[in-house]
Order: sequence, then C-alpha cells, then structure tokens
Amino acid sequence: MNVKSVEKLENSTAKLVLEVEKAQFQAALDKAYRQVKNSIYIPGFRKGKAPRKIVEGMYGKEVFYEDAINVLFPEIWPDALKESELNVVGNPSIADLNVEENGNLTLTVDAGLYPEVTLGQYKGIEAEKAAVEVTEEEIDAEIKKLADRNSTVETVERPVADGDTAVIDFEGFKNGVAFEGGKGEDYSLKIGSGSFIPGFEEQLIGLSAGDEKDLDLTFPEDYGAEELAGQPVVFKVKVKEVKATNTPELDDEFAKDVSETADTLEDLRNEQKEKLLKEKTDNADNDFKNAVMQKAIDNMTAEIPNAMVEAQLDDIMQQWSMSMKQSGFSIEQYAQMMGTNVQGVRESQRASALGQIKNTLLLEKVAEVEGIEISDEQVEEAYQQMADQYQMELEKVKEYVPAEEIVRDQKFQKAMEVITDSAVAVAPAEKAEESAAE
Repeated sequence: MNVKSVEKLENSTAKLVLEVEKAQFQAALDKAYRQVKNSIYIPGFRKGKAPRKIVEGMYGKEVFYEDAINVLFPEIWPDALKESELNVVGNPSIADLNVEENGNLTLTVDAGLYPEVTLGQYKGIEAEKAAVEVTEEEIDAEIKKLADRNSTVETVERPVADGDTAVIDFEGFKNGVAFEGGKGEDYSLKIGSGSFIPGFEEQLIGLSAGDEKDLDLTFPEDYGAEELAGQPVVFKVKVKEVKATNTPELDDEFAKDVSETADTLEDLRNEQKEKLLKEKTDNADNDFKNAVMQKAIDNMTAEIPNAMVEAQLDDIMQQWSMSMKQSGFSIEQYAQMMGTNVQGVRESQRASALGQIKNTLLLEKVAEVEGIEISDEQVEEAYQQMADQYQMELEKVKEYVPAEEIVRDQKFQKAMEVITDSAVAVAPAEKAEESAAE
C-alpha cells in the first residue's frame, strides 16, 4: 500500500488517495470469499462449494468488494496514517473505490483531522457573579422542610380537611365508559398537593371514611393524553380512611431532635442559614467559573470535524447504554419512554458532545501554552488519594487507571485554574444598572 496523495480541506478534514497492489487486494478478496462461502448456494454446486470465480461470474466481480474492504482497511489504515503523518480523529469513511486495469485498488478516504487551536483571551476574563444572601423567608422554608420530615400521621375519625391524607378508591369514566389509567385502589392522596386534576382534591374536603361521591370534572386543555384533554369526566370515589398530619411545634426541643449541634431554635436557624449560605456560595462560584470557561471557549478558534463529534457521540451513547443496563433498561427502552428512538436520543446529545470537545481543546491548548507539567510525585499522590477514597490496594488502582489518564486530568485541572483564578467577577448587569440609577 502507498499513499498517492493527501489533500487537506476546510473544517479540519483531509482526502487521502490510497493505492493497494493487486496481490494484496486479491488476498483480501480470497479471505472475504472464505468468510461467506458457506452461506452461498449456486445451482450445480453443493452449498459452500462454488468457486469464487463462479460466484463472481454470476453476481458480478464486485460481489466481494465490500467484504474485502472490511478485511483490508484495518490492515492498511495504520500504515497510511504513518506515511501521511496526519493526526486523524474519529472514523474515516471511504468516499470512492476503483479497481485499475492492472488490478490495483485505489481508495479515496475522507478523514477528520485533529483541529488546530488558536487561543483568544483566556486570562483576566470578566464574568458576572451573583451576590450571595440568605433571607429569613428562606430559613423559614428550610425549618418547615425539617418539620415536615419529622411529622407524624395518624388516622382520625372526622371529615377530610385541607392538608389531610385521604386513602381512596377511585375510577374515572368518560361518557359512561371507564378510561385507561383512571383507576386506583387504596391510593393515599395528600389534599392540597395538586397531584390530581383541578377540582378533584377540593371535592373530597368534608367527606368521611365510608363516604362515596361522584366528582364531575373536566380535564385541562393541555393534558398529556389527547383523548382526555378538555373532556368532561366523572370520577367515582370512595373514601376509606382519613389521616391527619401532626407537625411538631417549632421550639428548642424540636431543634435538639433534628440537629446534633443545635440546643435552641435560634441555633437551628443559624445552622440552616450557614448551610444555605454555603450552598448559594458554591452555586455562585460554579456559575461564575462556568461562565468564564464558556467565554474562554468562545474566544478560541478551532474547526472541529464532524468525525470528531460523531466519535464523542459514540462515547456518550456507550456510557448511556452501560448506565441504562445497570438500571435494568436498554437504551432502546429508554428512547421509547422519551417518545423517540435511539437516533433521536443520539441527536439530542450533539450539542453536549460539541461542548465537551471544545472544552477539551481549550484545556489542552492552555496546558501547552502555559507549559504545565505533572511530576511523577504528583501522579503517585493522585494514585494514593484514589486508593484511600475507594479503599483499594494501591497497586490495584494502578492496574485500573493508566498514569496517562491521571496526567491528563491533572493538566486539565491546572489549566482550568489558570483560566478561572485570573478571572474578574463583576456585578450582574441588572443589579449594576439599578445601583447606578439609585
């Protein structure tokens, strides 16, 4: 095999013309024939016994070309890359093939090239960062969540009231006919939760255990099931049990019950304030860093070939498939639940794949420009941290995680720090304008 020509094109792509000598091509045709011959039946020959020339004479000389290319290409492509000195990404595609008069095979191959990256501004980037504050209302909401989680439920002998839980049997009818999905037994419905269509929960208020009632209702116009959207229906409901929720009194004893450190309700409020403050600060920091990284990406120039995006999509889909299997689903089942097909799921991740590639290209280039290096000691320290974290033997961790992967991750982390640590936080535009107006 030899590379006859290489033409670099726009969008980080290249066209290669490869020539394969007749003997090598014929050997691939023979191998392709042997792989499939047992499935070939030609009248006058026992199945699998028809010579290759006979099969080609009946079906055309190109009958084994595709199979031969599948045999041949993995053998010649590494040599083609070495000879052409191209940094190819993704999977190449054969655009054309031609068998010359001398029997040599000529292949025209389209390939994506690793992009050339030109950095724009990546230091001193300005980005908005929200001011962090915690209001009394937010603290009240957290205390209420704690109270709700520590509430108790008891059966009561009285009519249903707002906030109660009604245990009900129900069945829905449209034009006197029960509809699919409209039936439930021993269903615990929290009154006021908005779990059912408007009017359902409200009409249960005042009913007692043992009471039955027909609820005349209309499904919302935007209801998900088209056959029910905007339609009048009747739900036959029987109340079987009424349960009241007892919320603990918000006092010092409550604080001691729900916290390991708080002795008073005021201590608990301060504890929740600190927790909320940390959460908001972390979120603001992450949002700021993400905005800075996106600006650095936007300032960068790189032509990304489609082959690179497709390869990234392959990785994403493989990870999704493995994740689905661990949950007991196939990727096909997941796609069906989402109302699409596997290709639809794949396409939904295209923007994410492109974003991941751009982020990688940015960090690689910054690490290169900044001369970031990772020492053997730093790699060893990372291995030890992983061993401690996962409670594994150090040597086992080294078996599972290549050193190159650790070096790459640490270079990326340091490159990201170069970008984000030098960034400048500014007040959000709307708040800055309000301050100026005042």
